[in-house]
Amino acid sequence: MKSYTAQCVLPLAAELGEGPLYLPAQDRLLFVDLKRCILHAWDAAKHEHRSWLLPDYICWLVPRRDGDGFMAGLRDGVVRLWLEPELRIEAVAHVVDGAAGQRLNDAKVDPSGRLWFGSMHNTDYRQKVGKLFRLNQDQSLHVADEGYHICNGPTFAPDGSALYHSDSFLDVTYRYPLAADGSLGTREVWRRYTDGGSPDGMQVDSEGCIWVSTWGGKRVCRFCPDGELLAEVPLPTSHPASLAFGGEDLRTLYITTAREGLSTEQLAQEPLAGALFSARIDVPGLPANAFG
Repeated sequence: MKSYTAQCVLPLAAELGEGPLYLPAQDRLLFVDLKRCILHAWDAAKHEHRSWLLPDYICWLVPRRDGDGFMAGLRDGVVRLWLEPELRIEAVAHVVDGAAGQRLNDAKVDPSGRLWFGSMHNTDYRQKVGKLFRLNQDQSLHVADEGYHICNGPTFAPDGSALYHSDSFLDVTYRYPLAADGSLGTREVWRRYTDGGSPDGMQVDSEGCIWVSTWGGKRVCRFCPDGELLAEVPLPTSHPASLAFGGEDLRTLYITTAREGLSTEQLAQEPLAGALFSARIDVPGLPANAFG
């Protein structure tokens, strides 16, 4: 099995580092500290870091095809977000009841330009209130599936024929056939995680292999489409949360991590918990799909 070496890029202490998005034109990585309501930007070429404070949880952001800002997920809904010339937010869709303890979680755009994202209960992960949503280009909102504990990591086969989506509470990733009109076929179990760690953020590379960050597993894993483990990126912290391909050749794997859920003793043993990491990999990834 291939093993890649991770290095610390930015020694943050993110409570819950999530939602990395690489912008090739600027050689910039955007990512969030979800529960601290912070959006971070890392300019790799300049080695510069800046951040913005949001009014509420920021769970993810994705590019738009028209280049006019981003689509983003806050605690209870989807918004449009602009960073320049100043931070600006415009509501798009109210999705879940934040007052009842629900929030949005992970998201990704499919090759056709539709936005997919999940929800969950913010503190009581036993509750099966999680849903998988689809936001079409006309901004119509649809529930694609439900009955999840912790929705995580939607990602897609390169040709758009399949959607992968996890329930982290159950340590399982599902695979759905995905039709051209955005409808899902019958869900099947793609992989159960029995060797430590729960599936969190996911990405698919140019060979159609699935990279999975394993919360509690201290590594990112690369699986072939049939579920065979091909490679790993060991990490010096327990909670890798999400990942994105970056760099000019899309062979830099950026990995966000979290301090959430670690004891005082664990944090003392893992001083880089919450940091941003990167690893050079052999197979190029795919650029992020844009909404619209």
